[in-house]
Amino acid sequence: MLSDFWPHGNVAKEYGVLRSEGYTERAIFVIDDLGIIRYIDVHDIDEQPSNKVLFDEIKKLRPGYVDEIIDPANIVLPHGGIVMYCTKWCPDCRRARLWLNEKGLKYTEVDVMSTVGADDQIRLWTGGNLVTPTFDIDGQIVIDFDESRLRQVLKL
Repeated sequence: MLSDFWPHGNVAKEYGVLRSEGYTERAIFVIDDLGIIRYIDVHDIDEQPSNKVLFDEIKKLRPGYVDEIIDPANIVLPHGGIVMYCTKWCPDCRRARLWLNEKGLKYTEVDVMSTVGADDQIRLWTGGNLVTPTFDIDGQIVIDFDESRLRQVLKL
């Protein structure tokens, strides 16, 4: 796994995903043990690709490997109360955390980048897009940081 950006950016430039602005597209390259690129998936920087696709590609190289690490039957996401699905870097997620804390509301935070199955759950709720933050408030889903909708659902 590599994060590469300007002024460093040499690897991203070599792979053709460095933008002139100095940042990269969101790109996934699966490289086998011999150094051969076996899979390429390039997205706009704001688009989050599904981890499932990546795991499927890894499984082609090492059958059973991903299944040993991640058993989908054992994935249990939190529910009940306020659950905020988010990322650490998203500006709207930061605003939502501040808003919830200012209101003194307790919530459970699920990092969609490190919690297996979280991104797939959001995609189910949003019709295929990975939108953060997404809230599950006692079964009512609020997509994005929509203060008026949050006030309505939370009865504030």
